[in-house]
Amino acid sequence: MTVPAYDAALLDVGLRRRYGAEGWLPLRREAGGTVVGVSAPPTRALRNDLQGTLGTPVSFEQVPQRRIVEAIVHAFPEAVAEDAADGLYHADPALSARVVLSRSQKVGLVVILVLVAAAAVLWPFPALMTVVAVASIVFLASTLFKFAVSLRGARFDLVSRVRPDEIAALSDEELPIYTVLVPVFREARIVGRLVENLGRLDYPADKLEVLILVEEEDDETRDAIAESDPPQNFVVVTVPKGHPQTKPRACNVGLSVARGEFLVIYDAEDAPEPDQLKKTVIAFRGSGPETVVQQAALNYFNVRENVLTRMFSLEYSYWFDYMLPGLDAARLPIPLGGTSNHFRTAALRELGGWDPYNVTEDADLGIRASALGYRVGVVDSTTMEESTSRMGIFVGQRSRWIKGYMQTALVHARRPFHLTRQVGFRSFWAFALLIGGTPLTFLGVLPFTALLIGSFFVPWAAIAVSFPPVVLWLCLANFLIGNALMVYLNMMGPYKRGLFWLVPWALLNPIYWLLHSLASYKALWQLIVKPHYWEKTEHGLSTHPAPGTTQENAG
Repeated sequence: MTVPAYDAALLDVGLRRRYGAEGWLPLRREAGGTVVGVSAPPTRALRNDLQGTLGTPVSFEQVPQRRIVEAIVHAFPEAVAEDAADGLYHADPALSARVVLSRSQKVGLVVILVLVAAAAVLWPFPALMTVVAVASIVFLASTLFKFAVSLRGARFDLVSRVRPDEIAALSDEELPIYTVLVPVFREARIVGRLVENLGRLDYPADKLEVLILVEEEDDETRDAIAESDPPQNFVVVTVPKGHPQTKPRACNVGLSVARGEFLVIYDAEDAPEPDQLKKTVIAFRGSGPETVVQQAALNYFNVRENVLTRMFSLEYSYWFDYMLPGLDAARLPIPLGGTSNHFRTAALRELGGWDPYNVTEDADLGIRASALGYRVGVVDSTTMEESTSRMGIFVGQRSRWIKGYMQTALVHARRPFHLTRQVGFRSFWAFALLIGGTPLTFLGVLPFTALLIGSFFVPWAAIAVSFPPVVLWLCLANFLIGNALMVYLNMMGPYKRGLFWLVPWALLNPIYWLLHSLASYKALWQLIVKPHYWEKTEHGLSTHPAPGTTQENAG
């Protein structure tokens, strides 16, 4: 790491966030004053502010922003690592997934397990029927909720539409500084593509700050970035060693040194449309201050690769085109996607950044934003991604997502009355059905499927005698209504995107859900034995050409 020459005695750990966010660093004392390195031409207001802060006259020396960021991490590695990992926990422990279960949750769980075990011993058959009935109700309620919200979303087009003439009217001088965070870990295979993709963003280089967040021990990725010869506004930020080693912890490091008025997260394989940042600036200017996030849509360049990528695309199409607009129309909490989220940086800092102990930090952040009365907008721009095309990687990725929903549900269930007061009764139950109901639904798929298959080998008369009619009807409703609704929702997905050839593949959704159920049991096990483990999704494995490549252009 190359850092500018500076006098360590002049640096104040309490000012380190200002150093990065404002783009300055005290370098040395000279002739009764302080020489300050700045990454942009200093203003009179900055001079006056720094003279008051440092207590001496100041002079300025031009220093690249990357050198200022490197100096901060080099001078304060422990403070940077501590704040990135535990800043939210220290601010409000109840909002952090660092502790899986609170004391009251542990007591409640023990009481429930004891009662269930006692009932299973004393009244085994009624206990089994009760569990099946409760699971059936949760399954059906969660599915009906998603269906109702998606139908509502189909009636609205809440995307912030930006006309080409509005983009053309923007001048470089009026554009704000925009920070792009790209957390990478063991991505040497695709960082060259990453540099190309982000290099196509249509935004003035002096207003665009791209922070590539690389773990301290990941020399292979760091070397690959250097070999790709990134532009000067691409800054490689070393994430100091620490626990947990997760994407949100790396993003918190980036947030601590970000200069932008707006900030967006991209994954290593993402290829955003070139005008996405300009569209988002216009969308933010056209919305109220309560809108603190603009979510771009996601799509996949390898949708035709195999059955798994087709199902993935169907699922995301209905989620972004119907579910999110439906949640927004009903003013319900929106769990954010993990990429292409554009934030007002000040509001993101007010929210405490991301929870590094939550492996779906995006969903958790969406709930916390809703609790403060903030809203999420959707901008009409698409980011192309690589869909997971291998079964083992898919199950690992989904197990992390489902485990994160479990974590988020447990965290926000610690103070249910407090959350209800903040977001309202409707939003609380929407949160319960979406964030809590989704993992429970997936956990129920395998047992219900086993019961269904087993029923074919048991005489109907024996089933009717053994099971109360209400339980039988609930199980039948789950199988027929639940699966039919989800197939229908997935069939809706392709219409707004014009991918009509995908519609028949939605019939495979019951099999797709079996994979989710398998992943949910892996998620539950990991929640118990290694709750903060980040199941990494490997990228760069697709046989289909990535957007913007020579292969794609030739095709």
